[in-house]
Amino acid sequence: MLKLKNSIMNKLIAFGLLIVLASCSLLKSDGLKKNHEYVSESGLKYTIYEQNPKALKVDSGDVIYVHYVGSLEDSTIFDSSYDRNQPLKFQVGVGKVIKGWDEGLTYLHKGDSALFVIPANIAYGERAVGKIPANSTLRFVVKVVDIKKPIKPWNVEGKKRIYLDDSLSYVIVEKGEGEAAKTGDRVQMQYSGYFTDWKKFDSSYDNGEKPFEVILGRHRVIIGWDKGIVGMKVGEKRRLYIPYPLAYGEKGRMPIPPKSDLIFDVELVNLESINYPKFDLEGKDTVLMDNGVKYIVGKKTDGKKVKPHDVVSIAYVGKFLDGGVFDASYDRKDSLTFEVAAGKVIKGLDYGMLEMRVGEQVRFIIPYKLAYGESGREPVIPAKSDLIFDVDLLSKKDVKVTL
Repeated sequence: MLKLKNSIMNKLIAFGLLIVLASCSLLKSDGLKKNHEYVSESGLKYTIYEQNPKALKVDSGDVIYVHYVGSLEDSTIFDSSYDRNQPLKFQVGVGKVIKGWDEGLTYLHKGDSALFVIPANIAYGERAVGKIPANSTLRFVVKVVDIKKPIKPWNVEGKKRIYLDDSLSYVIVEKGEGEAAKTGDRVQMQYSGYFTDWKKFDSSYDNGEKPFEVILGRHRVIIGWDKGIVGMKVGEKRRLYIPYPLAYGEKGRMPIPPKSDLIFDVELVNLESINYPKFDLEGKDTVLMDNGVKYIVGKKTDGKKVKPHDVVSIAYVGKFLDGGVFDASYDRKDSLTFEVAAGKVIKGLDYGMLEMRVGEQVRFIIPYKLAYGESGREPVIPAKSDLIFDVDLLSKKDVKVTL
């Protein structure tokens, strides 16, 4: 009798395993029925309307393009990508959208459409967001328009590693063409950043972002980038090995832990040399003001003279005494507007503006005590730095001062 029971039990266990295996097989083959409502463990309800099981499937980490219509349970529509004639683009599984979307979209393929009924706990919860009341169950009809798989580390096997100063090194993965990037150039980059264990912490490719734009040598990026991108040509792909002192240093910066050596795969997409206006200063007198500021008028006009509290707009280039540029309004393709003698800029520039007329071009040489002082402003301005400003006064507005 005991043997019979054991035999029956073994058969039941075997039968159960077959059911489990069959279920796993069904899931792996994406054997979901059209127009059938499924409910996941999280409470997400999903019904697939259009199905393309042979197409690329959505996975966590993919960048996808999705059209959608969002509505409340009473069918009130609160948002629609169709109204904007543009699908929503985002990376799946990294918290860019509500949890119900991050889960539900992984059941779909490119070209699939579905209905998601998302309970509040995996939507916006107790928060009211725009037209969505707190604790709302949401309905989304979604269509996956396109899928882009996350980029992987480039293959550099057999390629030479080149070492620069400060332990910075790089590998040229693919050669580019044209002029080489230099300090002061505006560059556009695509990139992926990795820790030394190859865990990815950021990627412009994966995020579906436009190329990252920066002017080299302006301390707008880590030192390893400012140095490592110099010499690249458009179309070039380069792997940078950046020691932590040239990255985010001893303290780090979220999500970068302290003392983290980093690896970047970077591609130079575009390169633009920035040409600043050259002031005609040859043979012109240098005037020393009582406060220590020196100035040279390159272009003189009969325009209105600046008074205290006037609001002026200027184009400028800021330089060190060796000619190295640290800032320029031309970099941003914009002008700087501020109130004169109101503490909005360094003292030396405030003093200098009072010597200018609209339309004039003047070079100011400002002693460090009237600039950024004894301490400077690291990492851009070193301590005790005398500075040069080439200033073009574009316009001014008289401001009435009420007594």
